[in-house]
Amino acid sequence: MAVGGARVNVLITGATRGLGAVLARVFLDKGANVLAVGRSFSGGADIVADLSQPEVAASSILAAAQAAVPRIDVLINNAAVQGPIGPLWENDWSDWMRALRTDLLAPVALCRSFAPWMISCGGGSIINLSGGGATSPRPNFTAYATAKSGLVRFSETLAQELQPYNVTVNCIAPGAMSTEMLDEVIRAGATISGAREYHAAMKVRREGGVSLDRVAALCWYLASNEARGITGKLISAAWDPWQSLQEHTEELAGSDIYTLRRIEPGDRGLSW
Repeated sequence: MAVGGARVNVLITGATRGLGAVLARVFLDKGANVLAVGRSFSGGADIVADLSQPEVAASSILAAAQAAVPRIDVLINNAAVQGPIGPLWENDWSDWMRALRTDLLAPVALCRSFAPWMISCGGGSIINLSGGGATSPRPNFTAYATAKSGLVRFSETLAQELQPYNVTVNCIAPGAMSTEMLDEVIRAGATISGAREYHAAMKVRREGGVSLDRVAALCWYLASNEARGITGKLISAAWDPWQSLQEHTEELAGSDIYTLRRIEPGDRGLSW
């Protein structure tokens, strides 16, 4: 991947472990120049920031990136925390708000900070990682679900604002992955996480879940010129035929395919 013969510059948050580390590896292997954002330099981060303080983090990350590279072609908002698990009224409120700041307000702040730079450079790609609870209720995970559903609708809206400037914005639903977040669900147990969540997590632990490399491949696809006509969508790494979506860009444009929507009675064959 190159722009005008130069290596593409990619900034990835949460890039020192889990999916973020796989994303960094895949983009480096493809020839991109990666700026890895993490909570400490010990994990191999190029930029250190506390995303639970969104405004401060976004400002410092932007300054560090501008000092390192002449442009950012791809921004991947991957970093997230699980937040408190259990019924809302039993959650620690400070932990709940920290999850919202990290999972929603930090990506928003980074998009707000980097969008003008991308516009001035002629375009780019923003990829936001969604998660469980974005498209259906997720009891006992209100903070995470609220943040991720908000991130999807934010991305759909920002995509329309940035479309005239050749900046695409998409969300990825990675699916159930065998990561540290899964460990948190298992450690909380069926009573706190809920029986469905706990047993689903145990199944992923046994069977491995969605391949992190597959999720990274979708990120690479959405960052490529091949997918330039795709924007404002929530795409599943596990279930959607994303490898051939460029064949359907005209059908996707302006449609509600791969977006959040309200279901009406007529959509379910009812007349009231």
